[in-house]
Amino acid sequence: MPEWIKQLDTALFFLLNRDLQNRLFDAVMPFITGRAYIIVLPFLILFLLKERKGGLVILALSFFSILLADGSANALKHLIGRVRPCNVLDNVHLLVGCSSSFSMPSNHAANSFAFATPFMFMTRNRLRYLFVFIAGLVCLSRVIVGVHYPSDVIVGAAAGSLMSIAVVCLYRWSHRRFRDRPLTTVLFVFLLSLSIFRMYYILYGPLDLSPDEAHYWEWSRRLDLSYYSKGPMIAYLIAASTSLFGDNVFGVRFPAVIFSALSSLVLYRLGKEMYNERVGASSAILLQIIPLYSAFGVIFTIDSPFVFFWILSLYLFWKAQQKTDKQEKGTPGTEDRGQKWRRAKGDSLLWILLGLTIGLGLLTKYTMAFFYMCAFLYLIFRPADNHGRRKTSALHFCTSVLISILVFIPVILWNAQHDWVTLRHTAGQAHIAEGLRISPESLLEFIGSQIGVLTPLLFVLMIAALWRIRDSNRPQSTVYGPWSMVYGLLNGGRFLFWFSAPVIVFFALKGLQGKVQANWAMMGYITGIIALSEVFISSWNNHKTYLKAVLIAGIGISVLATSIAHYPPSLLPLKFDPSSRLKGWRKMGRAVSDIYMGMSKDTFIFSDRYQISSELAFYVNGHPVTYCVNLGRRMNQYDLWPGLNGLIHNSGIFVTIGDIELPLKVKEAFSGCEKRLLRVYDRGRPLREYSIFQCHDFRGMKEERTGNY
Repeated sequence: MPEWIKQLDTALFFLLNRDLQNRLFDAVMPFITGRAYIIVLPFLILFLLKERKGGLVILALSFFSILLADGSANALKHLIGRVRPCNVLDNVHLLVGCSSSFSMPSNHAANSFAFATPFMFMTRNRLRYLFVFIAGLVCLSRVIVGVHYPSDVIVGAAAGSLMSIAVVCLYRWSHRRFRDRPLTTVLFVFLLSLSIFRMYYILYGPLDLSPDEAHYWEWSRRLDLSYYSKGPMIAYLIAASTSLFGDNVFGVRFPAVIFSALSSLVLYRLGKEMYNERVGASSAILLQIIPLYSAFGVIFTIDSPFVFFWILSLYLFWKAQQKTDKQEKGTPGTEDRGQKWRRAKGDSLLWILLGLTIGLGLLTKYTMAFFYMCAFLYLIFRPADNHGRRKTSALHFCTSVLISILVFIPVILWNAQHDWVTLRHTAGQAHIAEGLRISPESLLEFIGSQIGVLTPLLFVLMIAALWRIRDSNRPQSTVYGPWSMVYGLLNGGRFLFWFSAPVIVFFALKGLQGKVQANWAMMGYITGIIALSEVFISSWNNHKTYLKAVLIAGIGISVLATSIAHYPPSLLPLKFDPSSRLKGWRKMGRAVSDIYMGMSKDTFIFSDRYQISSELAFYVNGHPVTYCVNLGRRMNQYDLWPGLNGLIHNSGIFVTIGDIELPLKVKEAFSGCEKRLLRVYDRGRPLREYSIFQCHDFRGMKEERTGNY
């Protein structure tokens, strides 16, 4: 900002804040700046009583405008980084508390004009002028109470108005488009609104980074060909996002919003091309409301991009084999050699893209390898009358497999250089060393977890849809007796079945041998969503009343469960609160920051758990390099990075969970340590305890290689 503008801005600030000071402003302006909604509310009720349905539409547009404006203004604040006048100027007439957040633009101004602007564009009611007037008073109050420069509120008002105008224009466009293409319009508006809400929730919601998110962020600071437990894709994506938005929660989680929306769009295309537009749209919306998948629209772990790459691979595989089938049936006689070559080239491109997509999925999560199994089962069990086409598609898919392996080679090379630690870790996760054993409790736990993450009614409906669709489009044949059911299973609905049942059955059998995480079989339910949409939603009018009621109840329970997961009630016990693992880390970081800032510059921070070390690296001021010592745990990524023995005679801060005594191995490594106990609460509920040890004169610690992976 030019110097003369700064001087003018400061002069106007003192004119409004100090020179126009009077008792009336001192009494009224703090109320307007903090409680203007009390003034607006009675007039808003009067407006709604008069306008009714149209008024509710305008109010909804104002609500979404505020969400968009508030998030945008906050992002601009951190980008511009202007300090508030009450924090840098002398003799400010301060009437409210002076926040430490940045100054430009004013969120109050942005939100006020975001609320008022739709009324100006959407109605002729005279109350619209009153709403704009109150918005202007809020802007003026922010300067008079001493917390914003005049330019802050001008930029804020402009930003809020622009966001609101964009929302109004989008509404008018979608309203016109809805007449011709209602389903895609509803889907587009739904995904856009949900994405805006998710970005707002990431910025202002109650959830800290999860331990896994913080650990993947640590990976992004040390980019490599691969990592101990996962491929490198998650680290590359976080590195790209934080390079744009900074090392903050929004920077880490922003890709989750994008991948979730893209997953629905690709699933829509798949459902539409397999069946019809209604199946595609309903499948895309179901993906967003089922708790198993909706969480990954906010939390950015490997499952967010993995779901996208799986769905994109499904779409490319379906498209490629359909085109190959048509080509095998014979080409029109009017086509010349050049046209045939171009069409064959287009078909080959789809198989190449499929290989690249599967390879990217493998770089994200190794269970992408189940795509090979499902695809080959689908191709092997195609009906006998498709033998020629089956053979051609199989050959093309082998090309895709080779391409995907080429994409995956960096992970193989990295593991060869690191004693194949990923294979050892995966074998440990799969309980291979335990051998063959039967555990009915683990199987019941797995089934219960699937019912929980999908919700009971949708789980039952999805399984029923996959079973029912097995006979869809079943051809007339001479096959009778018990083999007739098998033939119908292999032919009708085979694509949806073979990309679902093998995965679910595999992990169910695995549950007999040991513990299976709830999200491990998640890719098996994606084609189940399409089956549910085709069987129960596409033919809605043909169903009996009780079945419609069950479907409505299932969707309602799913929406309710997803909503509660975002804002769990305070009465919910912590052990049943899925968000409890994502709370308390910021407070821990602040407490350690206070200790860290008061110690010498050569102080290092460490823990005995990778989760704590990663959260400390993210939430302690300055994002310091942290370490994770091995006190009997299994191996993790920190063991492959430089350890503590280059830090002799430095001071250290050791942090662990629980009220415990200092472990002997750590105690012997320092000349002395003092303990502090931190108790973290969530809305009055005891959440977690941290033992924080402030240690001096590090003498060295023997680094031991663990055999537990």
